Amino acid sequence: MDGKFGMFVTESVTKRGHRIQAKREISVEIVANGIDFSHLNYDTVDGVLDTLEPEGIVDFRIHLRYSYLDGKYNRVPFRGDIYLVRAILEHELLVLQINHIDGPKRTECGRLADTIIDELRRGS
Repeated sequence: MDGKFGMFVTESVTKRGHRIQAKREISVEIVANGIDFSHLNYDTVDGVLDTLEPEGIVDFRIHLRYSYLDGKYNRVPFRGDIYLVRAILEHELLVLQINHIDGPKRTECGRLADTIIDELRRGS
């Protein structure tokens, strides 16, 4: 999921009641050493997989970064959201616990869960 992005419609940052098309980019971190988070992507996944148990709990931090194009087609970033995700795998059953911890909450926890499930089904 790291580095993937999509478009969505949200309320304008500057004009109340005005809707804009925005870009949402995903950045994923995984807990390391029980307290720190480290970036998780295709380059680092092999080293992380060796440390994981086949069943149990894994914690992630997901950053959603938002931006939009202004009238001159310049990409303008605005405040994103941060979520903590706990993945619990027991007997082939995956349970996701998702908590919003910072940001304007432009993306609902359920939408983030849907994205994670879709990516798992794609096998990426």
